Amino acid sequence: MKIYLKKNEERRINAGHLWVYSNEIDTTRSPLKNLAPGEVVEIYSAREKFLALGYANPHALIAIRILTKTPMDIDADFFVNKIAAAFSLRKSFFAKPFYRLVYGESDQLPGLIIDRYDQIFVVQTNTAGMERLKEVIISALINLFQPTGILLKNDSSMRQIEGLENYVDVAYGEIPPDILIEENHCQFTIPIRSSQKTGWFYDHRENRSRLAKYVVGKKVVDAFCYLGAWGIEAAHYGASEVLCIDGSATAIQKVKENAKINHCEDRVECIEGDLFDVFKKLVHEKKKFDVVILDPPALIKRRKDIEQGTIAYLRLNELAMQLLNEDGVLVSCSCSLHMSQSELLDILRRASIKTQKSTQILEIGFQGLDHPIHPAIPETAYLKAYFCLVRASQ
Repeated sequence: MKIYLKKNEERRINAGHLWVYSNEIDTTRSPLKNLAPGEVVEIYSAREKFLALGYANPHALIAIRILTKTPMDIDADFFVNKIAAAFSLRKSFFAKPFYRLVYGESDQLPGLIIDRYDQIFVVQTNTAGMERLKEVIISALINLFQPTGILLKNDSSMRQIEGLENYVDVAYGEIPPDILIEENHCQFTIPIRSSQKTGWFYDHRENRSRLAKYVVGKKVVDAFCYLGAWGIEAAHYGASEVLCIDGSATAIQKVKENAKINHCEDRVECIEGDLFDVFKKLVHEKKKFDVVILDPPALIKRRKDIEQGTIAYLRLNELAMQLLNEDGVLVSCSCSLHMSQSELLDILRRASIKTQKSTQILEIGFQGLDHPIHPAIPETAYLKAYFCLVRASQ
């Protein structure tokens, strides 16, 4: 089906963006109600110039997501070529097959996430278009990699916005209950079907490697530890003591297993509980640490969460600063799209004033090489990590 835009509404597409909003479409010439969710469409300017191919969802604010600006069939060969291009980038950076293989818009495949765990692939189709195309996506993966298993882990909140049901299903081969991955010379076991997101947070890989220079012989806190990535890698780099904190009993059990796998269980302690409550208790007990890592889940998921989320980020950083020894290091992260780098920096400034600390920014980290940023789509840049030196204010 042909979709016509209103006059001059092709400017964002010509500037490189991959989204078309419903209010940019000439619904008189191309009624959205005639479209099936996920249907592939041809996009034209008001002057009938071909612009792109994409898939549509008449029920979403982002009505069309662009797949290509060249007329072609959207079939298994299309996905083989796109995924092969994404693979070419990753294999040039990573010696071992553990990475995000496809990162949505940044790999010209909006709505599609694929994580690779050696010969197991975890696929997330977050839009009606990618859900409709999932069979050809799976076919392309089999063609390219001959995997032992492909898991469709379609349980993200974005699917609800697209009017899709959530589910987790084995699409191909076999998926064991737990899989083993390698990162920064450490190994971790992941309960892949019940895990958070697509299993592992590859986006922080490079940031975690930065820990090596800060943690040797130090006492470290890994807050919101999940499977223990930050804390266990800190132990690997030479931390003398590591405290991992998480609200999930399942996560804490996996941290203990992962500590044993990496032969550092004697240096890793775990606390299950609400992070705010645990931090308050540690402050009350006057406990001190040399490095505190804050890597919370997104505390600002929607614009309406900004006020309360900002308060939560501020309180977390205040408590963390109170737990640090003199000249301690705070690693403060945010994966909230609606919190900018400058806003997180301002939270650190405010927390410093509140706790009467002097803070210096030593390093700034971003998402890893397997999460490239699309220059026309700022939403693809979401991860921030400040490495800060904290000392008493003079």
